[in-house]
Amino acid sequence: MLCFPNAKINIGLNIISKRNDGYHNIETVFLPVALYDILEFVPCPDKPSGFIELNITGINIEGNNENNLICKAYHLLHSDFSLPAITVHLHKIIPPGAGLGGGSSDGAFMLKHLNDYFHIGLQEEQLCHYASVLGSDCAFFVKNHPLFAFERGNLFREINQLPRFQEIIIVNPGIHISTAKAYAGIQPEGRSISLESLITHPVDKWKDMITNDFEKTILTEYPLIGEIKKVLYASGAIYASMSGSGSSVYGLFMCKAPDLKSKFPDYFYWSGPPV
Repeated sequence: MLCFPNAKINIGLNIISKRNDGYHNIETVFLPVALYDILEFVPCPDKPSGFIELNITGINIEGNNENNLICKAYHLLHSDFSLPAITVHLHKIIPPGAGLGGGSSDGAFMLKHLNDYFHIGLQEEQLCHYASVLGSDCAFFVKNHPLFAFERGNLFREINQLPRFQEIIIVNPGIHISTAKAYAGIQPEGRSISLESLITHPVDKWKDMITNDFEKTILTEYPLIGEIKKVLYASGAIYASMSGSGSSVYGLFMCKAPDLKSKFPDYFYWSGPPV
């Protein structure tokens, strides 16, 4: 089974309040983009049920494989459905820890394709439940189309009339920002106007209306991220922002974007359409 887990960007990210479970209530719009990892698994008949071997190529991922959401997804379904052993190969292209949801996407796609391959029969909402156990934004990748997300980022409503962007540029300067550290610098303020309402305004107004709350502290500590935003705006982006807790920055273009790769020779650079 071969599949291609895609990345996402956050259009706006409002941190509304701290929850009793230690998480935060947020508002954001998830937009899937056509930047993909490559994920493949095959049965491993000489190993016992519950066995998974994960091999990773491409961008290095730090940490033990057992902590990878691909393995956690397998064990989560195995605990209820006694899955056969498998061998998995992940070719990592989406930068990890970059605010692009690559790890969450890998885990969610693993759930979806285990369900398909082994004919488990889970429906979309059941898959979303399992994905939410893996992580707050994993359930988005089960649905995998533009959505307004709220509470932990695991509940969704459809978006009406989101503009169709021709091209998106993503730049990641390789700065690792701990999500826990990013949240620690935030004082939730609530919102008088929901992002769900703001996103309905003309896209050329978003620059002055839609923000990522993490930027308040992250851009102060890492001004380089702000400089990337300035380059994207100067190059014609109709909206630019840091995605998630960073450090990736994206620009949205209504028409063909200029090739800016030479301006960021030492950074991860990608341009392409939404999914």
